Amino acid sequence: MEDRNPLVRRLSAVRAMRKRRRLASGPHRRNRTIAVVPTLFTMGNLISGFAAIHYAAKPLEFTGPWGWSSLTLAGLLVFLGMFLDSVDGSVARLMRTSSEVGAQLDSLADVVTFGVAPAFMMLQLVSHYVGPAGERVGSVIIGPEADTVYAKLLWAVAATYVCCTGLRLARFNVDTTSNSDHLWFSGLPSPGAAGCVASLIIMHQHWLAAKDVSVGEVSQTFARMVAFGIPFITLLCALTMVSNIPYVHFTNRYVQGRKSYSYVARAVVILALAVWIPQIVFALAFTVYALSGPIRMIRLRLSGRPLVTSSTSHEATVLVQDQNDNQNLDHV
Repeated sequence: MEDRNPLVRRLSAVRAMRKRRRLASGPHRRNRTIAVVPTLFTMGNLISGFAAIHYAAKPLEFTGPWGWSSLTLAGLLVFLGMFLDSVDGSVARLMRTSSEVGAQLDSLADVVTFGVAPAFMMLQLVSHYVGPAGERVGSVIIGPEADTVYAKLLWAVAATYVCCTGLRLARFNVDTTSNSDHLWFSGLPSPGAAGCVASLIIMHQHWLAAKDVSVGEVSQTFARMVAFGIPFITLLCALTMVSNIPYVHFTNRYVQGRKSYSYVARAVVILALAVWIPQIVFALAFTVYALSGPIRMIRLRLSGRPLVTSSTSHEATVLVQDQNDNQNLDHV
């Protein structure tokens, strides 16, 4: 026994040292690993945003595949990032690999794809019509050094949009635990804001490229009107992102779950229109969604009813269920 005591004491000391190391470095060791598949989707979202900025910076004369303009490619890349952003969270939950690192990384990618890219696209679009003095219109992107008040305001709108996107995503990360029902968003979601700006720009490029002589002049005039209206829509999206206006979670409310046959038939009609005229349908859909929050808020204020936000809708649902249960007990 005397010969084994030093060995036992040494083994005990080694075990204690390993235990102390595990306790001291446990949280840091967990952060050293990250799920591969969801991270690849998140990185794809980030690359899509970077590629959208790259193509948006190209000159007006650039022609991509199928004759698409640079801004059309940039808008489609924003939508690709939107698709990847919607998939990475579902994949992480399906594989049970959700982590705090993945959530923060997803928000960083969203700032680029849904914040910087749409704002830069808006500036590039308007620069085709408003340019610095002495420069060919469209050759220089307008900035704070512009010699006109309108150009300075446009740059300020783009900067405000980027800042509001960052604030929206930061607030969402903090308030995620309160969104237990996932039926409402507090403020316009950043993908919805980016989709609104990108879809309007794609529609503008579609009308701008109209080759039919009979509608060519009308298309050019309409495209110019849309170009000067997009900054106002961008500012509206920026302000609604940081507001407390409730926006419905479109997927959870209208797509998931069981629906009636008539509901599915209407969805098929909308899908067919989206395939036939995607530029107009997507622009209308995202614009209506961006305006739905303020319109709904005004209607509720005029009727005297309270707003239903993401933090209160779950409590309201529970209250209604409790009232129904009490009514059922009274009838028993």
